[in-house]
Amino acid sequence: MSEIVTAGLLVIGDEILSGRTKDKNIGFIAEYLTNIGIDLKEVRVVADEEADIVAALDALRHRYTYVFTTGGIGPTHDDITADSVAKAFGVDIHHHPEVVARFRERWSGQDLNEARLRMARVPDGAELIQSATILAPGFKLGNVIVMAGIPSIMQAMMDIVAPTLKSGVRMLSDSVRADAREGDIGGPLRAIALAHPDTIIGSYPFQDENQKPNTNLVVRSRDPDKLAAAMAEVKEMLKQLHAAQNKPAVG
Repeated sequence: MSEIVTAGLLVIGDEILSGRTKDKNIGFIAEYLTNIGIDLKEVRVVADEEADIVAALDALRHRYTYVFTTGGIGPTHDDITADSVAKAFGVDIHHHPEVVARFRERWSGQDLNEARLRMARVPDGAELIQSATILAPGFKLGNVIVMAGIPSIMQAMMDIVAPTLKSGVRMLSDSVRADAREGDIGGPLRAIALAHPDTIIGSYPFQDENQKPNTNLVVRSRDPDKLAAAMAEVKEMLKQLHAAQNKPAVG
């Protein structure tokens, strides 16, 4: 059986925790990783505090195959992700000559100031994540992939780094609208889940077009046959439930 490849995501930034900036990266990264066979298992959001970033990195990088980070690699004093990654790995951090050279092509004289040069600082041993359209790069050190917080730049970085990552068997999914309330199907759904341990069965309530409570059921598995078998039982359960609900009253 192919290896299961996992990932954690560390979102870094006071602006996220304060609500000033609404995160637009988590959903994109989750879907992207699912599509390439990597299971996103955990997401953490931390402030621009070195100790918190280092602690989160140490926890996640020892638990999962990969750790992705977003935010904190800009030009200001509170952009401390690169320094925190260097500290977590116990390595030094320096201005990367290749990045500095690219900056000199873009800025000259006083325009290439200390703030902009901060974005050229990369932990020793890290691989750059860059392209012609990305001026300030991300980087990969060990199993940690450091990316920008700006969605368009982060997405470009994902496209660059994805082909270098190992991936596992993609998680497959199928869904069905229950046309039933979640409380009415909880018992039989649990029995189906227990009978199919190699699947993940989720129940997601919503309000339908008639403003009535309804439920979507989602079955997930890496094995298409096991997915189909579990979904068949789910549909049969719903069929029996609907038949019982529509049965004429006796007496």
